[in-house]
Amino acid sequence: MGTPKFSIKTLEALEKSSYEIVCVYTQPPKKSARGQNINPSPIQIIAERLSLKVRSPNNLDSEEELKYFKSLNPYIAIVVAYGKIIPENYLDIPEKGFLNIHASLLPKLRGAAPIQRAIMNMHKESGISFMKIQKDLDTGPCMMQISTKINEQTSSSNLSNELSNLGAKNIVKCLELIKKNNANFSEQDHTKTSYAKKIDKKESKIMWDQKADIILAKINGLNPKPGAWFELAGSRYKIWKAKIINLQGNPGELINKNMTICCKDKAIQILEIQKEGKKKLSIKDFLKGTKINFGKNFT
Repeated sequence: MGTPKFSIKTLEALEKSSYEIVCVYTQPPKKSARGQNINPSPIQIIAERLSLKVRSPNNLDSEEELKYFKSLNPYIAIVVAYGKIIPENYLDIPEKGFLNIHASLLPKLRGAAPIQRAIMNMHKESGISFMKIQKDLDTGPCMMQISTKINEQTSSSNLSNELSNLGAKNIVKCLELIKKNNANFSEQDHTKTSYAKKIDKKESKIMWDQKADIILAKINGLNPKPGAWFELAGSRYKIWKAKIINLQGNPGELINKNMTICCKDKAIQILEIQKEGKKKLSIKDFLKGTKINFGKNFT
């Protein structure tokens, strides 16, 4: 069970293994941004390319859907960013239950946006947890956790790729441990729980009166979607990549020709930028066609 690009490598790893995939569940196709096309999920595209059976119900609560799931007689159900809550009456149907790959080191960052929040909250590490699904969201015991470092160059895009790879590399190992009854599931320490709430687009505007490390964490955490942005002369500009510079000035003030903008304490130098409706550019290419005066205040 999975939907976005993050799930693909695990599906491919399972398809190459000795385990039979009896069905792939994913979210239904959705309209494109302009509403002109109906697009299947990334997982559906790959599953059909691999000639796997695909199921994309609007919800899992109907008797018909429950009956179909039972008819599959699954040994175990693997969930990777499916995007839907698994109903409680499904959980005991597979012989070995539901195994979820969650993109955080549980109990930290339960919820919808663990990758983005780890970066935006300036955590020093992230990781994946192989956990048993229970009634309450992301509360089940974990059999394996693998960590990875986060630094000032880590974006949600490259952290997502890294965690996706870690999940794919270890899923078959987890299944073998479960099959041999050697899996050790440990309860989470619920006193250390934190949550990763869904990203609200209102969060994506850059506030230059914040500290530079907070702004850089927002830029990295919201890359690629929805993207951190500022306004200039009525247009929005999305920052794809930046770094902190030890310079000071008035918050929001452009202080040099390298597109360095002052924050509360230090400054942010923009490295990659995208004007609304245009393509992403390196700052060097952007400045070839755009003149911005020093001392300009950005909002």
